[in-house]
Amino acid sequence: MSISENLLKIRADLPDEVVLVAVSKTKSAEEILQAYSIGQRVFGENRIQEMVEKHDILPKDIAWHMIGHVQRNKVKYMAPFVSLIHGVDSLKLLKEINKQGEKHGRKLSCLLQVHIAEESSKFGFNSEELEASTASGELDNLEYVSVSGLMGMATFTSDMEQVRREFKGLKRLFDNLRENLPELDTLSMGMSGDYKIAIQEGSNMVRIGSSIFGARN
Repeated sequence: MSISENLLKIRADLPDEVVLVAVSKTKSAEEILQAYSIGQRVFGENRIQEMVEKHDILPKDIAWHMIGHVQRNKVKYMAPFVSLIHGVDSLKLLKEINKQGEKHGRKLSCLLQVHIAEESSKFGFNSEELEASTASGELDNLEYVSVSGLMGMATFTSDMEQVRREFKGLKRLFDNLRENLPELDTLSMGMSGDYKIAIQEGSNMVRIGSSIFGARN
């Protein structure tokens, strides 16, 4: 099937309140435009340099999401245009994002990444760190950062019950944090292989790449 056919099929599956981030990493401008031509406006990249290059040549109404691990020294390159930064995994990174937001005169939206997988290779806060950071008021001093929710990646496994447990735990943490931070409204969890489970467990943003664009280049 074509990119547009894949996209229409996935969209037909998604509840209205779920935002679809089309993961376009390694894909060409032409491939992205195929998705754009049928109304897709939110695209996710995992390398800042690649995202900057695409931002420069593609339509300006695209909302670019940074979904990969972020190095602090690269934040300045995306600060002028990025719509949402998914993988914020430390207070140091949040402070750098705040600094760059101030330089560019814009508030940068972020999701705090929570380590929910059993694999040690995944980044993120653990739930205790996160609850401590939010309770301490440290986030209140970052006036150029808007923390709008949480993001998590489940373990890469064929055991879908484990994946479901991990998503359930992240939703529980999200609900707990919202008691003190009612402005949290985004829970980004679920990718091509597990997004249906993620939605059942409360995700309202999914990151789908290979099911739209095919295997990565």
